[in-house]
Amino acid sequence: MHEPLDVAAADAYLRDARCGGLNLFVGTTRQWTGTRETVELAYECYEPMAIKEMQRLVDEAKARWPIERVCVLHRLGVVPVAEASVVVGVATPHRAAAFEACRFLIDELKVQVPIWKREHYTDGTTEWVQGAQPPRVEGEG
Repeated sequence: MHEPLDVAAADAYLRDARCGGLNLFVGTTRQWTGTRETVELAYECYEPMAIKEMQRLVDEAKARWPIERVCVLHRLGVVPVAEASVVVGVATPHRAAAFEACRFLIDELKVQVPIWKREHYTDGTTEWVQGAQPPRVEGEG
């Protein structure tokens, strides 16, 4: 998806009368990475493989939590500062499951889905950035 992500449409899709918990994560291009100012990010992937891996993660999340609705969207191409590059959302009967499932999906997407990010800085340099292991939250596992 090379066009801007429609966060409002994702939110509207997730609304479901069966669900009291809706969690929507929106990841945007931030202006600063440490002390370096970012102009934009550029994302690339092999779409069939990325889509297959996203679907595997959705299937795993549905097996673990009572998800009624889910969306996982990732933008490709150039994403300017402050625009959304990723939208992950889930709707579940209760909030705890919505938080857990959404956190699982975004953390695993960053590690498992083959999407590559190149940061473009104001000094004219660029840098490929790889996904990282999600930080452990105290009390997990």
